Amino acid sequence: MGTILIEAWLEAKVLNPADLMITNRTLSKALTLKEKHPGIKVAESAAEIAQQADFIFLCVKPLQIDGLLSDIKHHINKEQLVISITSPLSVAQLESAVKAPCARFIPSITNRVGSGVSLLSFGEGCGKEARSTLQELASAISAPVVIENDITRVASDIVSCGPAFFSYLAQAFIDAACQTTKIDKETATTLTENMLIGLGELLGKGVYTLPALQEKVCVKGGITGEGIKVLEAETGEMFHHLFQATHEKFAEDLHEVEKQFGHPY
Repeated sequence: MGTILIEAWLEAKVLNPADLMITNRTLSKALTLKEKHPGIKVAESAAEIAQQADFIFLCVKPLQIDGLLSDIKHHINKEQLVISITSPLSVAQLESAVKAPCARFIPSITNRVGSGVSLLSFGEGCGKEARSTLQELASAISAPVVIENDITRVASDIVSCGPAFFSYLAQAFIDAACQTTKIDKETATTLTENMLIGLGELLGKGVYTLPALQEKVCVKGGITGEGIKVLEAETGEMFHHLFQATHEKFAEDLHEVEKQFGHPY
């Protein structure tokens, strides 16, 4: 996700390569980005970035956050802003660890093309100017939405996990078409991908809402209506179970993070 954010901001021209200093546990990955975008500075350690950056983005997995903070927290001051992109770590937990203003920025893969939503949460120490700057960065590649801590998981499921969930459903849609008719996979894939692109355009331009679009296409007594009947009968509680599963995993991650930080989410 760090790479996605970097390339999205550079393509949006809201940042220049020279504005960025990056590092990675596998330094060659950072150097590859530098080769692609000359001007980016590559640091040998996260501590080096913490000593110099105005905004410090922590783009690591939840169980890696404690070790990273141990390396950088003594180099951070109250003039900086520390931003995590991981959902199981609350802004309050992050602020307690680094003793500096903090925020959370949960991106989506759709941000790579300047689309979709990003989720923002701000700590108590995050001032008006820092909030405004982060919101400007988010607005350059997404439609940012400020959320409360208690809906972080479900909002992340929709925004960040949603593309993978609906890609899976689209692939199942394609496979079923190929297995039950004579259409070949390449043709079915092309038709489905372009249908989804068109659907996104209709929604993006505000031509239809989701309910209005379904009503428009689903002519009473028609073929679409017969398909909708199948979906109504067979979808059942599938999505209920999906959200239950993601929240169960989230609870496990919260428990591990709480053990590291010593206080609840």
